Amino acid sequence: MTERLSTAQARRVALAAQGFLDKRHAVPTMRTFARTLERTGVLQVDSVNVLQRAHYMPLYSRMGPYDVDLLHRAAERRPRRVVEYWAHVQAFMPVELWPVMQHRMAEYRTRRGKWGIVDEDPELEKSLLEEVRDRGASTARDLDDGLPRAKEHWGWNWSNTRRVLDFLYTVGDLAIAGRNGQFEVLYDLPERVIPRAVLDRPTPSAAEANRELVRRAARSHGVATAQCLRDYYRMHNRHVGPAIEELVEEGELVPVRIDGWRRPAYLHRDARLPRRAHARALLSPFDPLVWERERTERLFDFRYRIEIYVPAAQRVHGYYVLPFLLGERIVGRVDLKADRRAGRLLVKAAYAEPGAPGETAEELAAELRDLAGWLGLSEVSVEPRGDLAPALAALA
Repeated sequence: MTERLSTAQARRVALAAQGFLDKRHAVPTMRTFARTLERTGVLQVDSVNVLQRAHYMPLYSRMGPYDVDLLHRAAERRPRRVVEYWAHVQAFMPVELWPVMQHRMAEYRTRRGKWGIVDEDPELEKSLLEEVRDRGASTARDLDDGLPRAKEHWGWNWSNTRRVLDFLYTVGDLAIAGRNGQFEVLYDLPERVIPRAVLDRPTPSAAEANRELVRRAARSHGVATAQCLRDYYRMHNRHVGPAIEELVEEGELVPVRIDGWRRPAYLHRDARLPRRAHARALLSPFDPLVWERERTERLFDFRYRIEIYVPAAQRVHGYYVLPFLLGERIVGRVDLKADRRAGRLLVKAAYAEPGAPGETAEELAAELRDLAGWLGLSEVSVEPRGDLAPALAALA
């Protein structure tokens, strides 16, 4: 018999699975980081730095103010705990997923790239691998041979060297050792990045790899539809369906119906089913809790779109808008910018959601002060845009 969950129950399951109900440590440590990464599974990487880079924010939303060197240590020093790969999109993933991603790497090799065909250039590929082997971790700029560049993909300006390096990374011939101060990728040989114990593990079968990714997605979601599970690690539908069936048969996933959801869902057998949730967090546009927009709308009755690539005159809420989670609901959204030169956290706009509780402005003001402190900013400045702005300005 299929179990039933209310939307409120499903929402609390999701919040617990994502780590929002974990007790915060007074001073977050590597153990705190490991616990949080276990909840999220991956941390999306994005270059936008109007507030704070995307991969730092989900950790802050769950751990509170922390030393970002925790992530640097986990990603760049031995023993490496995480490595960048195309795991959702560009994202930090646990290093133990390297063997699991071998089938994805093989597919990219066959397809000659992630999005389209990267022209074969055996000589350039060979010379770049040899150069990295000799030089050590290097950026594309370090290795660039000056070949013509083409502006594509939202204005990226990639040389042939950069395209081939990206291809070599997606197929596993190179790995990302870290990034420099300009946020440029440092490429190196996998054996100098991935721990030997991980490299020596056998590659699982394709079916085993698919099951592992669906299993991890289910743990991070708590309860999810097949579409939610597919999106978490950006898998193919043809791979997700069989994995779900096997995990249901093994009892790891339990079929459930969620009130108001048309699609069947699956509850992970280890998911917590809390009776209440008391969270307070600003969510990055790239937070895994709100990645899948249909899921976000179903769980929170919150329609959310990233407007970074929308022309300014057509934006509804702003450029870099963060949902505000309070209790177990998303009660508002704020367009934020860090004015580092002036030492101010700018609230470009602030909006309350329908039915937001009376304490929304007070709680949001407190959260903004905490965020400003973590970012090293001394002041919160609220601009007069949005229905929540006047009350927020009086409290900031």
